Amino acid sequence: MNSFIKTTGLLLAGLSLAAPLAATAQKKPAPAARTTTAANAQSAIRESDIKRDLYALGGDHYRGREGGTLDELKASVWLADQIRAIGMQPAGDDGTYFQWFHLQRTRLTKASRLSIGTRQLKPNHDAMITAPANASVSAPLVYVGTGTPAEVGKVDIKGKAVAVQISGAPTDGISYRRYLFGKFSSQSAELFKAGAVAVVFISDASAQAIYDHWSHIYERGRYGLPGDANTKVVDQPPVVWLPSSALSWAQQAGQQFTADLKVETFLYPSVNIVAKMPGTDAQLKNEHVLFSTHQDHDGVRAPVAGDSIYNGADDNATGCAALLAIMRAFKQQPARRSALFVYHGAEERGLLGSRYYSANPTVPKESIVAVLNAEMMGRNAPDSAALLGSIPPHRNSSDLVNMALAANQAGPKFKLDTEWDKATHPEGWYFRSDHLPYARLGIPAVMYTSLLHVDYHTPRDEPRTIDYPKLTRMTNWMYLTGWAVANRTAPPAREPGFKLER
Repeated sequence: MNSFIKTTGLLLAGLSLAAPLAATAQKKPAPAARTTTAANAQSAIRESDIKRDLYALGGDHYRGREGGTLDELKASVWLADQIRAIGMQPAGDDGTYFQWFHLQRTRLTKASRLSIGTRQLKPNHDAMITAPANASVSAPLVYVGTGTPAEVGKVDIKGKAVAVQISGAPTDGISYRRYLFGKFSSQSAELFKAGAVAVVFISDASAQAIYDHWSHIYERGRYGLPGDANTKVVDQPPVVWLPSSALSWAQQAGQQFTADLKVETFLYPSVNIVAKMPGTDAQLKNEHVLFSTHQDHDGVRAPVAGDSIYNGADDNATGCAALLAIMRAFKQQPARRSALFVYHGAEERGLLGSRYYSANPTVPKESIVAVLNAEMMGRNAPDSAALLGSIPPHRNSSDLVNMALAANQAGPKFKLDTEWDKATHPEGWYFRSDHLPYARLGIPAVMYTSLLHVDYHTPRDEPRTIDYPKLTRMTNWMYLTGWAVANRTAPPAREPGFKLER
């Protein structure tokens, strides 16, 4: 570790700091002096600290830290205690480390009922309701096979509930999950237009794999910030998703579909945790390099192989532990600009904490010169990683990207995967983490990640699965980039004509 620290400190200083400092030498330390302090500060990033913090946060004690629950709030208090002990200044509301905001949740009430024939189905347990909506339907159920126009044309569906077996797979590069969720919307809309009063989708083998992994997203209903369109209570025909085991009985003729669905909506709190290390330069300390992550995950849900806690060790206790380590480095050696650290609440509910903070920052919005976001940094091959926001159309600052690439070459030398940053990538990964609301505002932003894996959003994402040496190197890479941004006189230039596209 010591030789790694010395080498990366020297190389990064030469790449990122020497030229700007030579041009603005007054009242600034010589490059060699800054190199030494950067290397010394980097020694504060220790694998043992990162591992200890990750086990504390990502173990079972905080029960998966679901956004808007006491578990998320307890974990947030623990993080604030660590931040205080490190010596960061509070930068939240009212002199605290906290910025509170409301989630609005819209869900089916416990009084909602659903049945097909003689079978009573518990909504969002035995049968998934793809959108919470008020609905009262009692109609004959008709089965139309895979729902092709020819099959639908043989059946009178007007005033009926229509059962459709999911079939087929995308052929245009869209992931099956996105294809499937889009199918729920598009095909049901066509059937409603033709007179159906409810639609029941039945999984085939491919869809069942998605049902097993992803159907839990419907259990809790929908979340948003107050006033979001998706939180409004609406009346609309129900769309139901059944497992593949239902095919044998759902296609039987002569059954009645009955749904009495009622929706409720309410507010409850989530929280961002905000801290900073003031800069040393009389002018630049008024500008901020924002280090971003999120502390929440999926909480406690139905058991999978006997485990009901979705720990979120990689997603995103890795980012949380990384930011604590970076704070220690900035505490040991502050930079010219101020370092701002934001743990965003309720990311898994739709980037709600970062949406709220970017709209209501506790520092002047124009003072945020860059956002470095940590998202899942501890899995997959030891020498692989990705920097999202590095290629068009997602790149909104070539300047920031070049500093991050220089930091990688000066430090860990990860082999960088650019496929996941492409607009055509089926996962749309760039749009799914907390840098996005800032990028939408035009603030230079990148995301550090080691990408998805088979344990993503399952109870298997536990601290024992993390590659701690890799996570430490990812943390160093993020720190080295932030150090370069925080010390260079000019802030990262914004990309001319940047327009964010999907």
